[in-house]
Amino acid sequence: METISHVVKVSLPNYLSGLPIPDSVGGWFKLGFKDWLALIPPTAIVAGLGYMSYQSWCPEAKKAIKARVNHKVKKDVGKVVDTVDVEDITEKAVFCRCWKSENWPYCDGAHAKHNEATCDNVGPLIVTKKK
Repeated sequence: METISHVVKVSLPNYLSGLPIPDSVGGWFKLGFKDWLALIPPTAIVAGLGYMSYQSWCPEAKKAIKARVNHKVKKDVGKVVDTVDVEDITEKAVFCRCWKSENWPYCDGAHAKHNEATCDNVGPLIVTKKK
């Protein structure tokens, strides 16, 4: 804790007091190259904190990110549609919903690896035939 206390109470104020921040608007035009270089790190930190705050609290920033789910199944068509006749199902059929199956449209258990990698909870669609 002494290290953090020293940084907050001594090092940071000394660093900030040494920055070449002018007293007037015209003073910005009189800064030299080394002065501008000295202002880059604190400016980057303030910009980063501002961006993280925007991402955290702005409703517009929280909108869902549009990302592709299907990375390999029938990429040559505009919309993937498969039909399975219920009469072809003997007792049960297990269909993939994670788009990772090598045996599309049937599930091969690839969702387990997908769930572990993405912290998702997707599972297959299981269709059973009543007796």
